[in-house]
Amino acid sequence: MPHPKLRPTPLVLAAALLASAWAAEPQVVKIGFAAPLTGPQAHYGADMKAGIVLALEDANRQNLRIGGLPVRFELLAEDDQADPKAATGIAQRFVDARVAGVIGHFNSGTSIPASKVYADAGIPQIAMATAPAYTAQGFKTTFRAMTSDTQQGSVMGGFVVKKLGLKKIAVIDDRTAYGQGLADQFERAARAAGGTVVQREYTSDRATDFASILTSIKAKKPDAVFYGGADSQSAPLAVQMKRLGLKAKLISGEMTRTDTFLKLAGEAGDGAIASLAGLPAEQTPGSVALLQRAKARFGAIEFYAPYSYDATMVMVNAMKAAGSTQPARYLPLLAQTQYAGVTSAKIAYDARGDLKNGDITVYKADKGQWKVLETVSGG
Repeated sequence: MPHPKLRPTPLVLAAALLASAWAAEPQVVKIGFAAPLTGPQAHYGADMKAGIVLALEDANRQNLRIGGLPVRFELLAEDDQADPKAATGIAQRFVDARVAGVIGHFNSGTSIPASKVYADAGIPQIAMATAPAYTAQGFKTTFRAMTSDTQQGSVMGGFVVKKLGLKKIAVIDDRTAYGQGLADQFERAARAAGGTVVQREYTSDRATDFASILTSIKAKKPDAVFYGGADSQSAPLAVQMKRLGLKAKLISGEMTRTDTFLKLAGEAGDGAIASLAGLPAEQTPGSVALLQRAKARFGAIEFYAPYSYDATMVMVNAMKAAGSTQPARYLPLLAQTQYAGVTSAKIAYDARGDLKNGDITVYKADKGQWKVLETVSGG
């Protein structure tokens, strides 16, 4: 039996435990990510993934201690192929893998069904999804990385009619949650601004032949054609509009405001108008620096990387504030986020998980470049 004087004091024991904690192997914190990484929308997913990878690397370089213990973030990346069924299967795998949070999915059509799986498991999700339905479900776990279609569609509808003077409009959407939702909001705002929708058509997110739709629309002599969908459709749409001699201006959303659209559409893309959430990158130095890092590391990058970088850092910051990587512990802090990111000096959420900052920038394609027309508040 040790002599009483040789027994370690509580202070010595505490010091030993503290030293042991500091020397412990970092706790692995898994972050899930899902987006289309193959197929015609793979460039969107690659963009989003680039921002997340850089954010987690930056976080790991800080040698963070959360709740007094060292942590190391690990990314679990999945290709959901922009397919809702695949997305729900991936969501369940993330739940089974006990991820601490999810940055994703990219598309509204995948984010919405997957969100139910995450909500049931209590796992926070920050998605690139812009469809109003994503946060309208009432789940406490859903948050956005970008402004919603309600904000973008409302801004663009009024802008096209009042600022551009284009009053006779045909509307086409790809029938996805994103494309149809954006088109619905645009149409509503355009009508409210005094515009007339002369024809409403729909296609699919896999279509590339729009001859019959455009021939029908041409007879109505519209001033503008609004397309709700991705650049893999809006680019051939622009080419076929020019081929048919349709003089209407092509209007679309952020999935068209890409370098990929400019490359695919070529000269036919000149004059196209598209919106994008937030201020122009050159007005947010953090975005410019992040895009430069992403391009140097990963090659071709569009513009989603800064948004996914911020989303990841917001989640990490909430864990730090809560002193815990457990979803139930840090979720309330995530909802109360006040974060200075690379895309905005003040990232904050409303009660639904929508971003409070509703700035929308309108761009015009001009000789292979996107040029700023105007930034409008969509708040």
